[in-house]
Amino acid sequence: MALALRHGGSVALWRLPNAEAPTLLLSLQPLLLSGLPPAIEATAPAGFAFYPFQDGDTAEAMLLPADVVFDGQQLTLSPTLSPEAVAAAHRVLAEPDAPTDLAWHVSPQPVPITADRAAYEALVATGVAAIQAGQVQKVVSSRAARRPLPAGFDTLQAFEELCRQHPRAFVSLVSAPLAGTWLGATPEVLVEVDGAEFRTMALAGTQPLTADVTAHTAIWRQKDIEEQALVSRYIVNCFKHFRLRDYDETGPRTVAAGNLLHLRTDFRIDLRRVASPTFGTDMLRLLHPTSAVGGMPRQAALDFLQRHEGYDRTYYSGFLGPINLPAGASRLFVNLRCMQLRPTEAVLYAGTGLTAESDPAREWEETELKLRTVGSVLD
Repeated sequence: MALALRHGGSVALWRLPNAEAPTLLLSLQPLLLSGLPPAIEATAPAGFAFYPFQDGDTAEAMLLPADVVFDGQQLTLSPTLSPEAVAAAHRVLAEPDAPTDLAWHVSPQPVPITADRAAYEALVATGVAAIQAGQVQKVVSSRAARRPLPAGFDTLQAFEELCRQHPRAFVSLVSAPLAGTWLGATPEVLVEVDGAEFRTMALAGTQPLTADVTAHTAIWRQKDIEEQALVSRYIVNCFKHFRLRDYDETGPRTVAAGNLLHLRTDFRIDLRRVASPTFGTDMLRLLHPTSAVGGMPRQAALDFLQRHEGYDRTYYSGFLGPINLPAGASRLFVNLRCMQLRPTEAVLYAGTGLTAESDPAREWEETELKLRTVGSVLD
């Protein structure tokens, strides 16, 4: 890891939901992507995708090639590596102690503009007015918040703490020269393909998880039910684009994600019943950015955010995850509950789905709850 960082390479460290051990990927030279999201079929290059909220944003879309991959048991080296790089990788992995002087990459982008409570509630009120006027059905507003890094903050220890706190989340640490360093624990699957099956989910609606309100006792407001239904409908409409009617739909059900509860509907498709060999890639390109992070209709909602949100999301609410690691399996997640690490501070991100019934004060409180999910490692 230290070798890759010192020489301008990239690092991706992740722990899949319910997995026991993380996987480490080292990339000597990121592959920049332009236009569409990457292919995820079994013939696609193996690597780690790190994609922004929207193509054309200032953030670079990239695939970190799988030059060195270590899953805790097996070391895999790319056949394209030079003999010197192979020898260096073996030397680093044989070191008994992990280096403590890791030079994590810092984003070349400026620190995003942050919104205080008054500004965010005004944004929510503007979004609700646009919905009530019929300009959009739903819009997902968001904001950034800056927090100082505590003395002695250790990025790897923070990753391990998120793994401990969120066993059912996709926990990730990504550091690349053009992206900076990002840490997160997201509950939301965007696309999963394993050769035999395609999976995605609709995740929306939020309320705090407490001693009295659990996944078994939660009662949902009409606003949350409507928001979740819109996301599910968006996915079904994507299926209709392929004239696909043969799919399994489970939910909605209440699930816990850290200190929060959400409504979730799972969708599964048997790929043996799908004629297109590129169905997974086609769905990825159709889904992103989903209505769960942008709104509906998609272009109208994105246009609203461009005019009113007031900052560049870069990789927040984009997607990330391994492609063809292991071979034939790709698992991509929406980059939620995340923060960007800078030398002396962290930039945290959170958003809320707005409907005609949204209340600005409650939406602000919802973002505060979401910021605590990953922000707990700063306490």
